[in-house]
Amino acid sequence: MIEKHVIVIGGGAAGFFAAINIAEQNPDLKVTILERGKEGLTKVKVSGGGRCNVTHAEFVPQELVQNYPRGEKELLGPFHQFMTGDTIEWFEKRGVELKIEDDGRMFPVSNSSQTIIDCFLREAEKHQVEVLYNHSVKSISNENKLFQIETTQGIFSTEKVLIATGSNPKIWNLLEDFGHSISQPIPSLFTFNITDARIKDIPGVVAKDVEVKILETDLWSEGPLLITHWGMSAPSILKLSAFGALELAKSHYKFQIEINFIKISFDDCLDILKALKHDLAKKTVFKSTQFELPKRLWHKLVLASNMNEETRWADLNKSQLECFASQLTQAIFNVDGKSTFKEEFVTAGGVNLKEVNFKTFESKYVKNLYFAGEVLNIDAVTGGFNFQNAWTGAYIAAKSISR
Repeated sequence: MIEKHVIVIGGGAAGFFAAINIAEQNPDLKVTILERGKEGLTKVKVSGGGRCNVTHAEFVPQELVQNYPRGEKELLGPFHQFMTGDTIEWFEKRGVELKIEDDGRMFPVSNSSQTIIDCFLREAEKHQVEVLYNHSVKSISNENKLFQIETTQGIFSTEKVLIATGSNPKIWNLLEDFGHSISQPIPSLFTFNITDARIKDIPGVVAKDVEVKILETDLWSEGPLLITHWGMSAPSILKLSAFGALELAKSHYKFQIEINFIKISFDDCLDILKALKHDLAKKTVFKSTQFELPKRLWHKLVLASNMNEETRWADLNKSQLECFASQLTQAIFNVDGKSTFKEEFVTAGGVNLKEVNFKTFESKYVKNLYFAGEVLNIDAVTGGFNFQNAWTGAYIAAKSISR
């Protein structure tokens, strides 16, 4: 039997952040991280395309919580305790400076996730946090105020446990034995698979600001749209995938979307097209890109509106003008399936939020059992928000554990 004071299960972002803060706030506590893999922080490594999207430059708790389809209500209080500004300060105090990009995402100035990994490993060593790799948890029991944790490498005894394993069905099954209920995991961040002549052969094209609606639902979003080899992606789509995760899963990822590429009404668009018919009479529509749309996308929408490359503005009839206005403001696409967004696989699902005390991130059912990160049924849109949830939960849990 190996005696330990605090065990953190999970060597990811939330696990390391919690362990370091526990050890720093109470040096008398011995802290051990149990990581099932041969190395930790693998998700940190691939985040943000290898740059690590640490957080998002949103500094008002009421605004920040709106980026969480699941967890919005529960995170409001915690964000008043520890949020974006605290995250920035925490990393800067440890020699990691962050920068803000135009879209609000925040990265280390180095542009490398290794900077964050090195910071965690350095701080863990400094505060004598023990990190044990290849320790997959087989069982957790709780007797006489002590937790017994059996791993593939041995048995550990501890008074306090923090679970930071992310979306791990095996751990969720163990937590069900403690009476916790688990919301079953479904994909939350994904791109839309679309086969359509209007977007064929133009992967990489970005429409900077569109409005997207999912037909027959109340779901809509706005922002950049990226055309990919398999369909559509970028924030406008990923936001819909997160907020519509449950509804879209029920539809087996077969549904229709309507895109307004220029964010003005059909009638206003038609009026502008009529004016262009007069002003650009002798020019071809194909070569007269308007509304700041990418040229290749404009070409596709022109051809989809009963025109060819030689059609001149002056020759447009009423039907063509209306068809073109519709393609620009009400284009309907059939979605048939989804694809994972890069390596950043995020799921909706986890420990039922009603069973957690969000002042401490402690289980309401089991004393001295704490949670942080995506092991809870909390998930966010892309842009650094999932990490911010991890930092906040880990910090508050650590503060409670270290008392």
